[in-house]
Amino acid sequence: MPDATTDYDIEFFWDPVCPFAWITAQWVRQVADQRDYEVDWRFISLRLLNKHKDYATQFPPEYEHGHTAGLRFLRVAAAVRDELGRQPMGALVEAFGRSYWDMPKGSGMRARLSTTEHATEVLEAAGVPVRFAAALDDTSWDQLLDDETELALARTGRDVGTPIITFQPPDGVSFFGPVISRVPDDADALRLWDAVVTLADFPGFAEMKRSLREAPQLNILGGVSQTPKQEDWTGGHRRGHLTEDR
Repeated sequence: MPDATTDYDIEFFWDPVCPFAWITAQWVRQVADQRDYEVDWRFISLRLLNKHKDYATQFPPEYEHGHTAGLRFLRVAAAVRDELGRQPMGALVEAFGRSYWDMPKGSGMRARLSTTEHATEVLEAAGVPVRFAAALDDTSWDQLLDDETELALARTGRDVGTPIITFQPPDGVSFFGPVISRVPDDADALRLWDAVVTLADFPGFAEMKRSLREAPQLNILGGVSQTPKQEDWTGGHRRGHLTEDR
């Protein structure tokens, strides 16, 4: 497993409270497994990205709680990476996602996000010492997280959200998304990857978008058999809407 940033095939900038970042992360893991790519799981904080905004007037009430929960766990991840290197990052991404997005609707997980108890459970599941949960409130990590957020935005422009991916970093193609609502099967995962990289690699390509789409197919939202109300998930990829766990 490489540990220098230049040795990775993919850099994935991740905020743990973005539902689309979790779905896209699973897709990237599928691609990496089939293509033998190495992934560097890096940090982007929606809370720091929006640090100059007034949450009370510019966001729905639940956004600040969600974004702050993401920042708190990213501090833990930063402390882990600083001491143990990059190797545990993939396990942390996986463990956090399973601990929240894969939980059933109505489980009450939203209130527990990035508490000491929750962080301890995630660290245990990832095989990382639980003492790193002490970093949840350690603001000394915020400068590193802010710098990494700015690095991601420098590669794509600022009018984006999470996740951001760089293929063949640091000078390869970078793009926001793709925003996908469900994890594809292995064959479709590769077709989607090749299509996205081809589009993003063309210098003249600007944007492709549609607004009519399904809700994220996540257990915490009721799973694939139920469709959450649109206000529960719209905008999650840009501002990091943490969906309600009703």
